[in-house]
Amino acid sequence: MGKIIALANQKGGVGKTTTAINLAASLAALDKKVLLVDADPQANGSSGLGIDISGLDNTIYECMINGVDPNDALVPTEVPNLDVLPSHINLVGAEIEMLQLENREKVLKKVLAQVRDNYDFILIDCSPSLGLITINAVTAADSVIIPVQCEYFALEGIAKLLNTIKIVKSKLNPGLEVEGFLLTMYDSRLRLSNQIYDDVRKNFGELVFKTVIQRNVKLSEAPSYGQPVILYDSDSTGSINHLKLAQEVIEKNKRS
Repeated sequence: MGKIIALANQKGGVGKTTTAINLAASLAALDKKVLLVDADPQANGSSGLGIDISGLDNTIYECMINGVDPNDALVPTEVPNLDVLPSHINLVGAEIEMLQLENREKVLKKVLAQVRDNYDFILIDCSPSLGLITINAVTAADSVIIPVQCEYFALEGIAKLLNTIKIVKSKLNPGLEVEGFLLTMYDSRLRLSNQIYDDVRKNFGELVFKTVIQRNVKLSEAPSYGQPVILYDSDSTGSINHLKLAQEVIEKNKRS
């Protein structure tokens, strides 16, 4: 049964979608069967893997709102072992439509239960909010990766996110854990980056991934070509960082 990991931070611009795309591709490159669930209406996780969402009949929206079988919405990618459950701008309205539903926080959990056994890892790319879709993602997940960018206000909002995780754990998903805090956009030359790194380590200790995602031009360019960085430039720092992160996630889950 696949491990479901949500990537969440209600703060935008922290490298969440970049991490979701590239961690998924790196896990797949390490021979794991992986599904990336794009739960963000902006659908950047889908387009960043080369999927043209305009031509799709079924997306995560149809699965959650119309009860479409997720197997009919899955899209394979250029990366062997990596599939995507794509998003669509319609997902913006899904939160309002779901308000009428019974157990509305568990809709995504039911959707993913239909495909969970087919994958080693299922990664959910959440939108930068703490709305009902993100609550669905965290309720469906076994654990949460929290990306933290090495910039001003990095720790702002994390207390709110941790409180949301605590509430979901107590009311909806007792097995939920924090998989780890991931430092992104790190630049060792900047005093601020090192200060944020030290602060996060001091606050969260063993929960911080050893791997740090460094600032990297190739990592920024890759999504505009519809490719993960491992395909766009396999020798780049961004590619090496995400492969290390994937190895760390695999090791961590061997032990647990």
